[in-house]
Amino acid sequence: MKAVFRELRHLYGALILFFYYMKWPILIGWPLLYFYLDFEDNLYMDILWAISLVLALKDIALMFVRFKKGERLWR
Repeated sequence: MKAVFRELRHLYGALILFFYYMKWPILIGWPLLYFYLDFEDNLYMDILWAISLVLALKDIALMFVRFKKGERLWR
């Protein structure tokens, strides 16, 4: 059972790193590829795009909350 939890932690860490670095390229790039370069509709990329959108909105909301509290915007 410990091995399963260890592997889930590795998967969780990999997903955090993936979305940290790929959030903005997916969010901006997928609509460009879909609408302007006529890529086929892809359910998996649509799901990744939606997750990236939620994470980007969360980052923007946290930036405004920090600004209202008088904290530094970036740490």
